[in-house]
Amino acid sequence: MKKLKTQLIALSLLYRRSDVAWYKKILPVLVLAYALSPIDLIPDFIPILGYLDDLILLPFGIYLIIKSIPRDLWQECMLLAEESELRPSKFGWIGFMLVILFYGFLVYLIYTLVT
Repeated sequence: MKKLKTQLIALSLLYRRSDVAWYKKILPVLVLAYALSPIDLIPDFIPILGYLDDLILLPFGIYLIIKSIPRDLWQECMLLAEESELRPSKFGWIGFMLVILFYGFLVYLIYTLVT
């Protein structure tokens, strides 16, 4: 669990870097939004399957991000994440904003597809 938390902090640090292309920041935003979202694809109260989506989707998303960026960039972000002392409230606000943006984008996408 601690490694996952460190990786999520590394994703937020990766997103903030100016030397990363904007299109390579999309997947970290989606993974962070899903990780911090109170709404899951499969609700957690469903036995086994509820937690299975978190155990599969989050690591798979992080794996895709690691493969899409240079290895030294990811290692630098992980090192900074391990050393950082992000306060939960600061990280919580970032997560809250990512969740709002993610679901706002989904509503916009659904609206444009329906009309």
